[in-house]
Amino acid sequence: MDLLNKLNWRYATKAMNGQPVPQEKIDNIIEAASLAPTSSGLQPFEIMVITNQEIKNKIRAAAWGQSVVSDCSHLFVFAAWDTYTAERINHVYDYLTEVRGFTNEGLDNYRQGLLNNYPPRDAEENFAHAARQAYIAFSMAMVAAAAEGVDCTPMEGFNPDAVDEILGLREKGLRSCVMLPVGYRDAEKDWLAALPKVRKPKSELVTVFE
Repeated sequence: MDLLNKLNWRYATKAMNGQPVPQEKIDNIIEAASLAPTSSGLQPFEIMVITNQEIKNKIRAAAWGQSVVSDCSHLFVFAAWDTYTAERINHVYDYLTEVRGFTNEGLDNYRQGLLNNYPPRDAEENFAHAARQAYIAFSMAMVAAAAEGVDCTPMEGFNPDAVDEILGLREKGLRSCVMLPVGYRDAEKDWLAALPKVRKPKSELVTVFE
């Protein structure tokens, strides 16, 4: 299976060479993230795609100096909604009915159930839920990058408050939760590049109930 070969090829790249990734490949990675499933179809996050070198350098400082942040071609920052609001939920479902050209009682009842349950919850609980949806799209982006022969580095090792300030996310009702530098590996400088991929045995990973 070619996809498995691609996933075996990919790894958490520790050094990148600054070579630009063609825009078509970036567009495909973004499209894959957009197609990710999310709870109730809300897609409660946005993706910041950063090529500006000055901004990447600032974020590198907020990521404890990790070079892939500044040496990547494109830096993806996944930022989840800080909470669910009636306005946000209605915006999604208004657009859904516009695109599909109809609504029905079942859909209207489902929307109302979300409006009754999500906005009243604690904002931190809502952010945690939204962030989990962002991670699904983040994973799809990693798979798409591998399929395109593009390296990437999944990153939680950064100061989210600092990144939020650099990108002005809080003013937009967003909070950064995970980053994905995208580019091409610098194998000579990357200590991990030549090492074998290690995963736990399937016997320790999978339990089958028959």
